[in-house]
Amino acid sequence: MSTRKERDSIGTVQVPSNKYYGAQTQRSRENFRISDEKFPREFIRAYGIIKKAAAAVNYEFGNLDKSIKVAIQNAADEVIAGAMDDHFPLVVWQTGSGTQTNMNLNEVIANKAIKSLGGQMGSKSPIHPNDHVNMSQSTNDTFPTAINIAAVESVQNQLLPAMEELQKALAKKSQEFIHIIKLGRTHLQDATPLSLGQEFSGYTSAIEHGIARLEKAIIHCKELAIGGTAVGTGINSHKGFDIRVIRKISEQTGIQFKPAENKFEALAGQDSIVELSGALKVIAGSLFKIANDLRWLASGPRSGIGEITLPTNEPGSSIMPGKINPTQCEALTMVCAQVMGNDTTITIAGASGNFELNVYRPVMAYNILQSIRLLSDGILSFTKNAVIGIEANEDRINHNLYNSLMLVTALNPYIGYDKASEVAKKAFEDNTTLREAIEQLGYMDGEEFDRLVNPKDMIKPKRHDHS
Repeated sequence: MSTRKERDSIGTVQVPSNKYYGAQTQRSRENFRISDEKFPREFIRAYGIIKKAAAAVNYEFGNLDKSIKVAIQNAADEVIAGAMDDHFPLVVWQTGSGTQTNMNLNEVIANKAIKSLGGQMGSKSPIHPNDHVNMSQSTNDTFPTAINIAAVESVQNQLLPAMEELQKALAKKSQEFIHIIKLGRTHLQDATPLSLGQEFSGYTSAIEHGIARLEKAIIHCKELAIGGTAVGTGINSHKGFDIRVIRKISEQTGIQFKPAENKFEALAGQDSIVELSGALKVIAGSLFKIANDLRWLASGPRSGIGEITLPTNEPGSSIMPGKINPTQCEALTMVCAQVMGNDTTITIAGASGNFELNVYRPVMAYNILQSIRLLSDGILSFTKNAVIGIEANEDRINHNLYNSLMLVTALNPYIGYDKASEVAKKAFEDNTTLREAIEQLGYMDGEEFDRLVNPKDMIKPKRHDHS
């Protein structure tokens, strides 16, 4: 592999000739050979947006020649579009501020711009990665800004649409199943009836609440740290730089961002991302419960609950012929487990800043974007391949319902709790129906039982008529 010689403040470095990154990126490649987790495309795109906006504002302030501004912006556009992804090789496990990644962006954009102007890659002339591409910026304000931009874009463009699709699918099933009366369960034991539609309405509501939580959580993520530079004071930038840069970021993304109210807080912590991760964890908890419920309800097909049928997507066993497993439910619960774990990491990372800087930002960036991506993809797969195709097994539902001893609960107002318990116990021990048991005990006749114990009347509060 052919190389070129580049120089940084420490000395010279051999850099692959076909790569647009420079000396600092190469040193990071050599010094941090730790696993292979790299920053996702969404994060690199966000950083490109920042560099493009900064170049425009620095030109407006008279600090960049127009030719340099244009060359930087054109190079940044290629970064934003994903055309330069092969030139961002750094792993997440690096310095806690993310300096190497910021310099990776600066070097790639500078070298791409230099080449577009007919210069020599690595020469830092006529465009310098620090002096021009990083002008009026620091890693300490650009990195948290990139995290927030990428997170908000990912939520609005990926996760919220996925959740809205799931909400619609669950709401449709709730209406479709509203007339089907089934056995309720508490503690995994038989309970009083409800409709299958009511059961699904609970799932629908959980997702609706998740959407609301998500929309609220990204409000603070729209406050950007850019303009704070090294420690929050804005040293080496111009007054109003943050406002102008954020205005251009908003135009590029179509999202209304704004300057952080306090730059010192924005650099020293990353509470907005911790808050967003918390919302994702709650959503993961809701999804975990929904997926597990559906897996239980579809268990069987002959020896389980079997009250619903999930779509058949693929064979379920390498040894048991004809077996079909709830694969979408299992995949989604694994996604949820990962998101919950990511939240723990993000919480610890968010609490681990010292004085004027949080130094766990790369792992926060990686984990928050992974959580958003996993939930987005997992929800879409679950909705398309499981929820939409759910069918009710009404024969099984009726069998379970009318064999339940908990229908006796409807008799509490008429014969009292103790006598109703006695009826249930006798029916269980004698392996008879509740109707037979109450007649044998002499508490009421069969006709009265039929009138009072009607599952359709048990799925709503009793009506109170005023005389």
